[in-house]
Amino acid sequence: MDNTTLLLVGHGSRNQDGNKEILHFAAQWRERHPVWRIEVCFIEHAEVLINEGLDRAAKGAQRVLLIPFILNAAGHVKMELPAALEAARIRHPEVQFIVTRHLGMGREILVVLQGQLDRLMKALDVPDPQTTGVILLGRGSSDAGANGELARMARWIFENNDHELVDLAFTGVTWPRLEIVVQRQMKLGMTQICIIPVYLFTGVLIERINAQVERLKQQYPQIAFALGTHFGFDKGIFDLLDTKVDGRELQPGGLLECDGCKYREAAEAEHLHDHSHTATGACGAIHLDRDQSHDHPESHHCQHAHG
Repeated sequence: MDNTTLLLVGHGSRNQDGNKEILHFAAQWRERHPVWRIEVCFIEHAEVLINEGLDRAAKGAQRVLLIPFILNAAGHVKMELPAALEAARIRHPEVQFIVTRHLGMGREILVVLQGQLDRLMKALDVPDPQTTGVILLGRGSSDAGANGELARMARWIFENNDHELVDLAFTGVTWPRLEIVVQRQMKLGMTQICIIPVYLFTGVLIERINAQVERLKQQYPQIAFALGTHFGFDKGIFDLLDTKVDGRELQPGGLLECDGCKYREAAEAEHLHDHSHTATGACGAIHLDRDQSHDHPESHHCQHAHG
């Protein structure tokens, strides 16, 4: 970690409390690793944006490891961050810039979401999964892949529990929206509904979710609602970031989404794995063993800037 800067890149919120929470998270992460140099910047709605953040991180460093502190990869991760990295490489040719995957929707996030659901079920008077619907509530994106990551979480939650209904809803951009899903679950016999916001930190949308659930409680008094909260300070998030800061992720040339995958490494050893890239940057890896801990979506994209 000598002469390496870790740069957390948050989305940024018009609600400055959300940005402050990310800064507070970084402070706690520094306490966990006092010898690491950890910087923070944002993509939008903040004082220190990505270009300035990269310049600050590069100062006095030999390497900068950029970590997209974002759950789902959409336009910001796939387009803006790679462009900013390429520009930073031109401004700082003496510095090696490396980028990890965004946080993603893998097993680590599943554990966090399951913990949220367990706490909500304990808060209900009648914690019966057969009559308790679950709704994962995401930000929503015009990127189908980003929405698909949340769909995978819903399926995994369904597989891990005994709930009759585990559905998706989105706060904007795409559908279905929360009220429609609540209406559907009520018509299908649910008497209780657990709503799990899939958000790291507070912000304008968290405020809207709180207000909307209050309206739903008044609109559907026969339904018992249990609302989760954002989970950026969960221990699992710190642990997930720790796994990104290892020897492999500090190698030259940036990372592909499949780098470090045991399936890929085993296949390459036998010269059986075709990992070529198309013009759109799509990788060809498909892994179907659901019992393994390292899962890939059926087709995924490499949203990294390559040196």
